[in-house]
Amino acid sequence: MLGAIAAGHPLTAEAGARVLREGGNAVDALLAAAFTAFVTEGPLTGPAGGGFLLVHEPGGETTVLDCFFGVPTTRLGPMEEVLIDFGDSGTQVFHIGLGSVAVPGLLAGLEEAHRRYATQDWSGLAAPAVDLARAGFVRDEPRAILHRILEGVLLREESGRRVYGDPARVVTADLVPTLERVRDAGASAAHELLPEFEQDLHTYRVAAPAPLEIDACGFRILSMPKPSLGGAVVERVLELLDAAGEPTLEDEARAIADAYGASGSGPLTGTTHVSVVDASGMAAALSSTLGSGSGIFRGGAQLNNMLGELDVIGPGEHLPGERLASMMTPTLVLENGRPRLVIGSAGSVRLAGAIAQVTWRILRGAHVSDAIRAPRVHVDGATVHLEGGWSDADAAALPADWDLVRWEGINLFFGGVQAVERTAAGELLAAGDPRRGGVGLVVE
Repeated sequence: MLGAIAAGHPLTAEAGARVLREGGNAVDALLAAAFTAFVTEGPLTGPAGGGFLLVHEPGGETTVLDCFFGVPTTRLGPMEEVLIDFGDSGTQVFHIGLGSVAVPGLLAGLEEAHRRYATQDWSGLAAPAVDLARAGFVRDEPRAILHRILEGVLLREESGRRVYGDPARVVTADLVPTLERVRDAGASAAHELLPEFEQDLHTYRVAAPAPLEIDACGFRILSMPKPSLGGAVVERVLELLDAAGEPTLEDEARAIADAYGASGSGPLTGTTHVSVVDASGMAAALSSTLGSGSGIFRGGAQLNNMLGELDVIGPGEHLPGERLASMMTPTLVLENGRPRLVIGSAGSVRLAGAIAQVTWRILRGAHVSDAIRAPRVHVDGATVHLEGGWSDADAAALPADWDLVRWEGINLFFGGVQAVERTAAGELLAAGDPRRGGVGLVVE
C-alpha cells in the first residue's frame, strides 16, 4: 500500500490520493489536498485561512507548525452581526464583515511544510486545484446542508453569490486567478489578497512549538500546544477515560466536562481537516479554518472572520501581532515510535471532544469507520448533548440534575473527524466523517 488519506470532501481526498499514487510522500499529498480544499471547501478554508500542521518523520521527530491567525495592527473596518439558523440547535449570532478579518498564516505554513518535507514542486501540487476551480463542481448533499446553514454569510454580497448562488453547482471561476497566484507566488499571494495587512504579513512567522505529549491507553499521544486549547482537552479526556478502565456514558460525559471546564460552548465554525500516512511511515495532518467566514470575498476567496470568533478567542483586548486562540488540534498516536493513528476534526469547541472520543474507541479496538460513526456526547456547563444513537438505558443512567438534550441521528454539531490508522497488523485504514461528507481513501 502506498498510503492513506482522509479529508473533508471526496475531491479533496482524491487530490491527495493521486499524489500518493504518483510517488509523492505524505506532505506532498497533504499540500495537494489543502489546495484542492480551497476550491471544494471554500466556506471552511482558503488562502486567507489559518491552521495547525503536524508532521512525523519516519523514525524521527514530530514537528508542529503553528500557522494560525495573528492580530492585525489595524482592523479593516466595522464588524457586523448576522443571525444564523442551525435548525435543531437554534440560532446563533455570528460576527462578520471587514472588522472581523485577522492576519492569515495558512499559506505561510503550507510553504514552510513544503520547504522542509516535500518532494514534489509546489506549482505541480497546486495546479490541479486551479483546473478544478475553472470547472467548478456539483454541490453534494453534505455541502448543500452546510451552505444552507451559512447562506447569511456566503450570500451576503454579490461576489459570494456568484460562487454559491447556484443551487446545483459551486461556481469557482472567480477563484482561478487567486489560485494561479498561489501556484506561482506561494505565500506572497496572501499579501495580494490583503494588501492592508502588508506589514503584518511581512512580520508574520510560522512557529514550531513542541507538541504536547502524554502516555495514555498504552500509546504515546501528541497534540497541539497553545495557542490551541484543544490539545490539552484531548489529552485530559483520554487520561480520564484510561483511568476509568471501562467507562460508561456518564464517565465519558464527566471526562469531557472536566477537560473543557467553562470553554464548552461555541458556534458551528468553518474548519476542515486532512490526515495522511504514506508507505514510509511519514504522517501529516492539517486542520485549517476561516472561522465561520467574514462574508467578504476577494478574488473568489472568502476572507476569515477570526476576530469575530469571540467564543473561541475570548472577548478581551488582543494586541497587534498576538496569536489568537483556537480549539483545533491535529493529533498523532504513536505505537513503538510509528504512527498508529493520525486524526483531527472540524466542529468549533466540540472538535477536541470528538477527537478524544473517536481516538479512545479506535485504541480500544473499534474499526476506524465504526469509531467515527459512533454517537458522541458533548457537555456545555450543566447541559449534556447526546447525539442520536445512544440507548434510552444509557440516557436514563445519567444524573437527574443534568440538563439533557437528545439529538435525532448523527449531526454536524458533533464535529467532523477525519482519521487514518495503521493497525497493529500493519494494515492501512482511512475514514471520513459522514456528518460533514468526509471521505477516507487507501491507495494501493
